[in-house]
Amino acid sequence: MNAVRQLPTKLVEKVWGRDTLPEPFTAPEGKRIGELWFEPPPEHSDLLVKYLFTSEKLSVQVHPSSANARPGEDGKEECWLVLDAEPGAQLAIGFNEEVDAATIEAAARDGSIEQLLTWHDVAAGDIYYLPAGTVHAIGPGLSLVEVQQNSDTTFRLYDYGRPRELHLERGVEVVQGVPYASEHRSTVTERGQTLIDGSHFRLDRIEGAPDAAIAAAYPGGLLALPLAGEVHAKDGSARAAAGECLYAAALNALDFGAAEVTLLTRSN
Repeated sequence: MNAVRQLPTKLVEKVWGRDTLPEPFTAPEGKRIGELWFEPPPEHSDLLVKYLFTSEKLSVQVHPSSANARPGEDGKEECWLVLDAEPGAQLAIGFNEEVDAATIEAAARDGSIEQLLTWHDVAAGDIYYLPAGTVHAIGPGLSLVEVQQNSDTTFRLYDYGRPRELHLERGVEVVQGVPYASEHRSTVTERGQTLIDGSHFRLDRIEGAPDAAIAAAYPGGLLALPLAGEVHAKDGSARAAAGECLYAAALNALDFGAAEVTLLTRSN
């Protein structure tokens, strides 16, 4: 396979998605698109990168860790980079105060769990790292980049009366009933900045070419997601602009001469 190639995309319909997407994306007529996935390459199959577009609240949910996942489940840590936020847009992450499992389950059943959660006001450039076990919900009016372990194990605790399955027993077993740690939240402030260096993946934001410190952190395979400008393969075999994503076997296979803002991510 080529050392650099553009990843195929998949549009995912969601009840909370949008029929009109921000540029450069386009929703097919009559479709409410909530997510755009970049299909992970076999060489880097443990990470999944997405765009999310919301018009309604997503379910209150939680994911297990790799350590406490049961057979047939997969652990999932994730992070969000806010690209755009309408006035008043919020993310629910963690609880207002420490709560026990019985309280969480009762609140999920009667709907009062929304009041137990901390709703964070958000703006473009905000970054949130969500360790496994962190309860969360995404509000309407947001465009996000999500980087996550490639896992579809999600336990829904509450879904606003929508007719979808809940997973209270397992969700309550893995949820951390605590406030969200402030050190997991940050904001883009620098040209070249490490946004996340977690247990399972690393995420950096760069403007132009990466500096020596960031380049040294990418000795092997990685994903490059341009937010503005273009990233090219040095051999001319592939390119990606905003809304697209490249897999590269090595960072030195990429040309950042036409890049403006790019996200780099790899497994840890």
